[in-house]
Amino acid sequence: MKLLNNLLTSLTQYENEMIQIRRHLHQYPEISFQEKETFKYIMGFYKELDCEPKLIGKGFGIIVDIEGGKSGKTLALRADFDALAIFEDNDLSFKSVNPGVMHACGHDAHTAYLMVLARELVKIKQELPGRVRIVHQPAEEVSPGGAKSMIKAGALDGVDNMIGVHVMTTIKTGVIAYHNKETQTGRSNFTITIKGNGGHASMPQLSNDAIVAASYFVTELQTVISRRIDPFDMGTVTIGSFDGAGSFNAIQDKVVLKGDVRMMKETTRKVIRDQVKQIAKGVGVTFGVEVIVDYDDNYPVLFNSENLTHFVVDSLKDQNISEVNNIVDLGPQNPSEDFSYYGQVVPSTFFYIGAQPEDGGNYPHHSPLFKMNEKSILIAAKAVATVTINYLFFNKKM
Repeated sequence: MKLLNNLLTSLTQYENEMIQIRRHLHQYPEISFQEKETFKYIMGFYKELDCEPKLIGKGFGIIVDIEGGKSGKTLALRADFDALAIFEDNDLSFKSVNPGVMHACGHDAHTAYLMVLARELVKIKQELPGRVRIVHQPAEEVSPGGAKSMIKAGALDGVDNMIGVHVMTTIKTGVIAYHNKETQTGRSNFTITIKGNGGHASMPQLSNDAIVAASYFVTELQTVISRRIDPFDMGTVTIGSFDGAGSFNAIQDKVVLKGDVRMMKETTRKVIRDQVKQIAKGVGVTFGVEVIVDYDDNYPVLFNSENLTHFVVDSLKDQNISEVNNIVDLGPQNPSEDFSYYGQVVPSTFFYIGAQPEDGGNYPHHSPLFKMNEKSILIAAKAVATVTINYLFFNKKM
């Protein structure tokens, strides 16, 4: 299709601009719900174009509607733009200048590709049927996430389908990956506060040791997955923080635990939640301590629409993008993603762009040493452009 081929050619010409945008965002990262300057930067970009960017939701969400010259369906494209509370440990010319904040997950790349793609779509909007809604989302990393408030404020009003992508350093550059149906885990977090009675280490009979009670809770928690979850169902429970710091000769009166839960079925979520609360209650009775449970059920299981995913894969295979050498089913993925909220409202799909650095090194997401292959930015732009044009012109009911 000539229109699509011209669009892909334009994106190739602007690859360096996408990289420069990514590097600017990488150098000036902001954590979830505090992305004020990033918001200004993105808005400034769109105000120079023939479109009207709008603030939406709580925080700094942005939507931009690109109205086609003909009637048709509406496809939403989403990119997140928050960073993480991590000290960067890379020697880069565009290393983060904000201490303790880093783009360690690739959201800077997502934003860069979508900004330039959106501009190129604005240039040809009169030739397009339907509408493309650009969704720049803040706060993907931290519950309750940015998607929920944007949806509540109307970000998906009138939208038929939605797609999103994520760069992945664990996948070779040039590979696009996907999966159907349940694709990324749902997530819950909890804080358990255990209150006993402190005292002198030489007289434990006069105290009620919160550390002992908390240790028992952690040990019992290991039975939730092994004895309460079907072995064919995926689930994890992790205690990531055990805060009972004190001195060597004092019995602690309070311990605070922080835990993480992942699951691939929403039914599993309930089983784990009920078991955590039941064990906490039992520890309280057994040790005579007060146990306070703060349980946060947040990101749902990310479910990819079967029809839309097939359409995306077929579109990419048919186009044969020069920078893409393979398209594979990656299988279900362990991390959670608040793109899942969109899929609860409209049929959506989320796929992955390989971004492994050329040296083949291991630079994992959420690591101070995170690095990505910037060639993946153009691949992301071309992949989403291909799906978008095919969707607007050729899609059937999803």
